[in-house]
Amino acid sequence: MTSMIPMKEFAERRRKLMDRMAPDSIAIVPAAPERVRNRDVLHPFRQDSDFHYLTGFGEPDAVLALIPGREHGESVMFCKERNPEKELWDGFLAGPEGAIERYGLDDAFPIVDIDDILPGMIEGRSRVYYPLGKDHTFDNRVMDWVKIIRSKVRAGAHPPGEFVALEHLLHDMRLYKSAAEIKVMARAGQISAEAHCHAMKRARRGGHEYNLEAELIHTFMEHGARSTAYPSIVGGGANGCILHYIENAAPLKAGDLVLIDAGCELECYASDITRTFPVSGKFSPEQKALYEVVLSAQDEAIAAVRPGNHWNHPHEAALKVLTQGLIDLGLLTGTLEDAIANEAYKPFFMHRTGHWLGMDVHDVGDYKVGDAWRVLEPGMALTVEPGLYVAPDNTDVEEKWRGIGIRIEDDVVVTKDGCRVLTDDVPKTVADIEALMAD
Repeated sequence: MTSMIPMKEFAERRRKLMDRMAPDSIAIVPAAPERVRNRDVLHPFRQDSDFHYLTGFGEPDAVLALIPGREHGESVMFCKERNPEKELWDGFLAGPEGAIERYGLDDAFPIVDIDDILPGMIEGRSRVYYPLGKDHTFDNRVMDWVKIIRSKVRAGAHPPGEFVALEHLLHDMRLYKSAAEIKVMARAGQISAEAHCHAMKRARRGGHEYNLEAELIHTFMEHGARSTAYPSIVGGGANGCILHYIENAAPLKAGDLVLIDAGCELECYASDITRTFPVSGKFSPEQKALYEVVLSAQDEAIAAVRPGNHWNHPHEAALKVLTQGLIDLGLLTGTLEDAIANEAYKPFFMHRTGHWLGMDVHDVGDYKVGDAWRVLEPGMALTVEPGLYVAPDNTDVEEKWRGIGIRIEDDVVVTKDGCRVLTDDVPKTVADIEALMAD
């Protein structure tokens, strides 16, 4: 399948990263390893996000080296060689030649030669940018290469004097999405929205939570998204009050709500949508009352996503609406100011209102710069997901409220004059949800 992100953009990312690196430095970025599921069965391979961001290369057992100023090419790939017999079993390999021709790398070598070649590339470089601590096995290999160089100091070798976390440079780049990245994320959002619509319609037929999960996965796959961005949450009734519920095995009961938090991954980019709706297709008065508080909170939070506002503005906006709603419905007492100051809302709303979104569903990027919340800028992508959860054993409230869990989540990109919601193809007002489920 042709990538929606052109190869030249990956090259531009490498160039941009090297421009930020110190003189006489090298960056070493390993691909993700294959992981064993059980015995000789492997998990489906998913490339490391940083490696994919810089290469678009989808194979394991590969290493990228970025060496500014290297005469014979600054972007160097180590990867598996072509092997027709192995490819008969496991699929096509690009090989070093393909890394250059298809992926635009300047130079490439067989991965089996890395111990002989890469130490020589590190030698003479004063600084190494590397994600230390991410893969302990590969950490040890890097340290072994440095030891080899240090062992030759008396012969005139110059080992690196400093290791720097690659994330300081690379993750700040990843925080700002390009037009091509936003296009991929928007498409992932469209696919996920359609999947949520199918699940809403399927719920009227009853069954189990996993029946709705199957509807989601079927729609993802049907549109070319081969995996979920994270384990899907399908929680009926009180299960919707468990934030990371993934058993998805309980029967769907008429009169209950079902909370679905699910999104597909497309070309290594995540979508993340949550909708809550009645199994029977009709909200009860209590469900509707709480739902409309959450929806109003989301509306206010999305309105606060705009350049110049800081990261916490949407959370603050949502928190005020949620807390006032709990007071108005009698689930909390006192004033809004006191309830927020005393965190009286915490039994009903215990999480933040969003997170960065991108290649990882909880994407990279600092939320604070120093002690201040980060200011929102065009190209940043985030989720907006307020919720209310009344635990089934909460005896401080009337029984009619207990066991109701509601969350509404959309994917949002900051634009130059506000924001764009990427996932608004799935309904979220009470009237629109009931109309879709009645259809």
